[in-house]
Amino acid sequence: MLRGARERRVATGGVELCVAELGDPEQPTVVLVHGYPDSKEVWSEVAVRLADRFHVVLYDVRGHGRSTAPKPLRGGFTLAKLTDDFLAVVDAVSPDRPAHLVGHDWGSVQSWEFVTVGRTEGRIASFTSISGPSLDHFGHWINARVQRPTPRRLGQLLGQGAKSWYVYLLHTPALPELAWRGPLGKRWPKILQRVEKVPSGDYPTSSLPSDAAHGAWLYRDNVRARLLRPRPDAYAHAPVQLITPQQDAFLSERLYDDLERWVPRLTRRTLPAKHWVPRSRPDQLASWIEEFIVSVDGGRPEPKATGRHADRFGGQLVLITGAGSGIGRATAFAFAEAGARVVAVDRDAESAARTAELSRLIGAPEAWAETADVSDEQAMEKLAEKVHREYGVLDVLVNNAGIGLSGSFFATTSEDWRKVLDVNLWGVIHGCRLFGARMAERGQGGHIVNIASAAAFQPSRALPAYSTSKAAVLMLSECLRAELAGQGIGVSAICPGIVNTNITTTARFAGVDEAEERRRQKNSARLYGLRNYPPEKVAESILDAVARNRAVVPVTPEARGAHLLSRVMPGALRRLARVEPKL
Repeated sequence: MLRGARERRVATGGVELCVAELGDPEQPTVVLVHGYPDSKEVWSEVAVRLADRFHVVLYDVRGHGRSTAPKPLRGGFTLAKLTDDFLAVVDAVSPDRPAHLVGHDWGSVQSWEFVTVGRTEGRIASFTSISGPSLDHFGHWINARVQRPTPRRLGQLLGQGAKSWYVYLLHTPALPELAWRGPLGKRWPKILQRVEKVPSGDYPTSSLPSDAAHGAWLYRDNVRARLLRPRPDAYAHAPVQLITPQQDAFLSERLYDDLERWVPRLTRRTLPAKHWVPRSRPDQLASWIEEFIVSVDGGRPEPKATGRHADRFGGQLVLITGAGSGIGRATAFAFAEAGARVVAVDRDAESAARTAELSRLIGAPEAWAETADVSDEQAMEKLAEKVHREYGVLDVLVNNAGIGLSGSFFATTSEDWRKVLDVNLWGVIHGCRLFGARMAERGQGGHIVNIASAAAFQPSRALPAYSTSKAAVLMLSECLRAELAGQGIGVSAICPGIVNTNITTTARFAGVDEAEERRRQKNSARLYGLRNYPPEKVAESILDAVARNRAVVPVTPEARGAHLLSRVMPGALRRLARVEPKL
């Protein structure tokens, strides 16, 4: 039983369903429907996160958990009977108001039936679908590729066919029941932990073997018949939010390519996770479910996010250091346009506040400004404590703050070295340690972006300190990526190259007097301005790196060229490094 839940029994169609409720019944009702081979406990982590704001209802599907099974099993799990069950639950827990529906896996498959049949119209306020397509839409998707085959369409068909291997096995008589009641049922919890990165806890429950054995009839009673004869009128009569795990081993993202045809009001989200996201990513799911329900109920306008990555970053918490200008500000704006919540950090309070203000105007549902010097460990510790206490654990960290320093090795003083390493390297170390540790503790993935430079792999006689600091950031990123890969946390090193920002006007030049330094700053700024590569393009590369979990990203053409030479012709770069730039 879920901790703190109120349980009741609901009779319907010859079975009794076990229904659990959390939260205030006066609040909007959210019904969570589990998949195969689960019971309602798969939703426990999401349910407690939603219960502060909603009346949360979970029920064991017939034949699962503490609900009774139909007799006989054959024919007892049809979509029509599952729809009867849903209506019985909704009538019991929310008789006067429509409920918001959320389904995962087979819970989503049956919920598509609920939201597209006429007899449920007016009883469903919204539907969030996770890892479970409509069998009708799936049937039409298959027919379109069979009737009008192209190499690409056939590839999609074969790809999904391979992912559906388990469906064929579940149609075999007796074998699934024997496996689940035998070795597979005993080993399943460890398989989920190892393969799906599902944390241990109150899931799966002890009823798993019988749940899985009974649940095989979900497939046998519905899949073949519906795929061969899909309904032509399977249109959703409520707004739908589609959440697609990008690493789902059982379902291709291509299954949903034509979904707009069936859903008049569709919101898409993608998540870099595997199939069992109610267990592995409860924070993000709860956030997206809440945001969608509130927008449907009119409590808040729908997110203004319009960027190319809006389906990926909407509602996520992103912190950017050095966000007061240049690449940092452009990155904050790009995440804001994608609907992320933004924390803009800069040592200049006014610049950080301006970035946060503009981020809200661009599309961030929330944006905050914080002041900190990334080289100051105590200041960063206070920042991390405040962010985690007031805003939450980060989904994305962008360590962008940096300073420039030019000058020969012998002209660069020990103090010069300390300053550039304190900001460019130690600032990154502080960010990774303080914010990355909480990502790892949360156990729900995340991403760290460290801004290195093309100077990390392109030596120069004029940039020994700066290049050293950025090379260290690059190697730190590679090491951290290896360490955190098993925890679902990606790490990317971005190597921009020559970008038109104000770093040239603030860069220091070692070994020259103040007048000569100002002259060189002015000339550097003019050269960077003539190159005129905008920071917005770097920001787009950063979002793309997070979305695709890229390790090292040289951005500008000269950065990509230098990166290639460092691999195939390092001697050429070494000869080029001897050239003294004329400023």
